Amino acid sequence: MLLVVSFLSMAWSFGQVPDAPAPTGAGVAPGAAGGGAPAGGGAAGGGGAPKKGGSFLGKDVPSFDPGSEVMTWDGKNWNVNNNRIFQARFEKYLNAPEATSDEDKNYQRVIATILWLLAPGNATVPNVDAAFKWLPQGSRYDIDARLCDALADAVYSAWKAQRAQDRLVTANAALDRERDQEYWNAKHAGAGESAKVPTGAPAGGKKGGGNAPSQQNFEATITQTQHSKRIAEVELQIKNNQLKREISEIQAKVEFQALIVQFFLQRRFQHVLMATRFYRAVFTEGDTKLNVGKDTKDLFEKSSGMPPTVGTLDSMANEAIRDVREGVKAFDFLLTKNELESASKRLAEAVTVGEFMPEIRTLSRDKKRQALEFVQKSNQLISAIDVKDFTLAELVVKQMEKVAKDFDSSKPMAAIETTKQVSSMHLAKARNAALKGDQVTLQAELTAATELWPRNPALAEMSKVIFSQGDVQAKATIDFDQLLGQKNYRQIFDDRLRFIAALALDPEKSKQLEGVLKNMQIIETAMGQASAMAVQTNYAGAWESVEKVAGQFPDDSKLSQMRADLTTQAADFVRALRGAQDLEKKEQIGASLAWFLKAQKIYPQSEYAGDGIGRLVKKILPQG
Repeated sequence: MLLVVSFLSMAWSFGQVPDAPAPTGAGVAPGAAGGGAPAGGGAAGGGGAPKKGGSFLGKDVPSFDPGSEVMTWDGKNWNVNNNRIFQARFEKYLNAPEATSDEDKNYQRVIATILWLLAPGNATVPNVDAAFKWLPQGSRYDIDARLCDALADAVYSAWKAQRAQDRLVTANAALDRERDQEYWNAKHAGAGESAKVPTGAPAGGKKGGGNAPSQQNFEATITQTQHSKRIAEVELQIKNNQLKREISEIQAKVEFQALIVQFFLQRRFQHVLMATRFYRAVFTEGDTKLNVGKDTKDLFEKSSGMPPTVGTLDSMANEAIRDVREGVKAFDFLLTKNELESASKRLAEAVTVGEFMPEIRTLSRDKKRQALEFVQKSNQLISAIDVKDFTLAELVVKQMEKVAKDFDSSKPMAAIETTKQVSSMHLAKARNAALKGDQVTLQAELTAATELWPRNPALAEMSKVIFSQGDVQAKATIDFDQLLGQKNYRQIFDDRLRFIAALALDPEKSKQLEGVLKNMQIIETAMGQASAMAVQTNYAGAWESVEKVAGQFPDDSKLSQMRADLTTQAADFVRALRGAQDLEKKEQIGASLAWFLKAQKIYPQSEYAGDGIGRLVKKILPQG
């Protein structure tokens, strides 16, 4: 169960609104007169099928490995402690003052009062009303973020829905009486069928007098038909009111349950307890099953092994509160033992689960500052190792050993010492290669040593010794001048590590080398973009990406080869574009515009085609 809470605290900024049936016929007043179908036009299925969209949880249910502290989510792995967002949020908490002011105490007193009034055995009707009156008091405090107002709105809406259901029951009772009356009227509508001719009337039937019994039977049939029609209308109104009553109750429950789930995802566990107790007090029929979406249902069932109910959220919130209290107690104990590594981890776990719990908010800033020093050193150590600054990393490890006696330095020191040794081995091989004049091995070993430990103090010293002994610097300078004169920038780029080291003390040549490398970076970027587009079979876009830089660097062999290959693969686009450009030079505006449009149709994002169309439109249309 705690794993579920731990994950949900990671996803504190997300929300999930349960699927809810749309209310039908809401515009029809209860017991309204008149026949016909309900104004909603449909029955229970009027809301339509729910939209299928992306899940806020991604493609799969997240999983957490407590051993490695690695979260697997949507195909990606990340460490919950070594995460920039988590680090920033945790450090913000460690620097915040403790919430022990009179305002904070009064707020917790309000929450405690509401929970006591709604506790099992206390939740009488007067106590529920009293607890409802305390909610506006709680929303006045900044830490509440007006969540008590949201809960009060949900309770009020539920009560209002129940009053609407009472009105529907009254309307149905009136309709039942009207239906019974119509049944009685219809039953006695045929009482005049056997009526006799009045005494003294002519027997021969002058002026149609002999048709009087038939006329009476016809009128009785019409009257009975009207009563039957009204009975059908009343039956339809009764069914419509019953449907609206059921939908109103379901809608009120769904909205209330959505708020409870939101409180849980926000780690507002005290508000979860208040909401679940209000829910049981408002909806007294005992149905606590959550009408949530499939993603949320799968999350609860697969992670906790329990069906999603109001009771499930209540128990998980209580368990999370208990876990936070235990975490704070463990932090206090470990702090007294000067075991800052374990203390910081326990506090981080407690903050992750219940950031807004009073035990977390009231923790002394002085105690948190002790953990902050260790956390900052830990983050500095991770950054130093990440950028391969092993000198700084070793210094930080020694500082952390002094601060926390339980800090395990074996892993970082093993990584630092191993990297230093391997870097020294590469430098030794580079020295031997320089003495033998083996330039290929020398360059490879220096490159390997630089990649392992870029800020190795011995690397710069070794480079100076090697270049002075073997005159490598002079040879590299000569090679650079030759390649620059030949405009063989590709070769300079391939041997850039050698030239960077050799020309470091020559400002003029260093500037020339920097210009060459910048140009080659432009070429490599364009070729990389073209390769990515070619993988997507967007050969026209790939060709245009290369063509933009081909004019600036016509001597680069790889660029020219790629351009030639893409010209063949995007032959139709290139033919249309070049045809349009040739016709534009000949001032054949109409034909040129047609070819530009054809090229744009092949590759809509083409800048060449778009610019050409823009130029021709300016020529065709008058100014202004």
